[in-house]
Amino acid sequence: METSWTLPVPKHKFSDLYLCFCGYEACQPLHSYGPAVRPNYVIHYIISGKGTFTIGNRTYRLTAGQGFFLMPNVRTYYEADAEDPWTYLWIGFDGEKAASYVQELGLSEEHPVYQCSFSGELQSLLFQMQKHNTYDTSDQYLLEGCLYQFFSILSREITLADPFARESGNLYVEKAVEFIRNNYSNEILVSDIARYVCINRSYLYTLFQKYLHTSPQDYLSSCRITRALELLSYTDLSIETVAFSCGYRNTEVFTKAFRQKQGMTPSAYRKKFRRDTTPDPAHTP
Repeated sequence: METSWTLPVPKHKFSDLYLCFCGYEACQPLHSYGPAVRPNYVIHYIISGKGTFTIGNRTYRLTAGQGFFLMPNVRTYYEADAEDPWTYLWIGFDGEKAASYVQELGLSEEHPVYQCSFSGELQSLLFQMQKHNTYDTSDQYLLEGCLYQFFSILSREITLADPFARESGNLYVEKAVEFIRNNYSNEILVSDIARYVCINRSYLYTLFQKYLHTSPQDYLSSCRITRALELLSYTDLSIETVAFSCGYRNTEVFTKAFRQKQGMTPSAYRKKFRRDTTPDPAHTP
């Protein structure tokens, strides 16, 4: 396997989301990049080894199975460990909907570090991208598909992390988030989440505010509404079935929660999404 390679992708056939470049490197001790800014989004994933990532006045010590996210035009610096330098891969991307896709993953300037255990799948995708870097139309579609698959893999198990310290409070939050993501489709309450991690509701609320800057109830609602958006966009399930699939046993309660998050009813969202994504016959070649 090569110790380093970078694949630039100068031709962009798509506009919503497109690959700008990707790469892989087994870094030398203390190898660094920056301080610098990037013109587009970049997601790094650490395959092995250790290193540090600095954004603003925060420095994160990271290891295999973790990754870090670069926002466009935000100054960052990262450096491989002196004793156990990291090997990582990265993808650079942009597009009209890139910001919203990144937001759905939960990544941001405030939360740039994540964990994901699908190292083998991410590496396989990257090497597939490397093999198909041509101007051929079929390869352009394949690269686009690989990029969306990269996002799909991350969304399956991505966990936002705060590696400043593995405090007990932070571990409670991680376990609570895991419980929510595995059970949001059931009729769970905040009291169920607190009971699962063996702390009281008040302390759980305090920890969520400290680490995630939101309440447990709002986090649970966000998970449910995010899933509802997906079902409304890409299936023909009834509103009642969508509600039930997302943990709501009452359609009126679901509609109220959805309107609070999205500013419109589920039915209105579905109509708007399909209207916005249906090709205009007047512009069909």
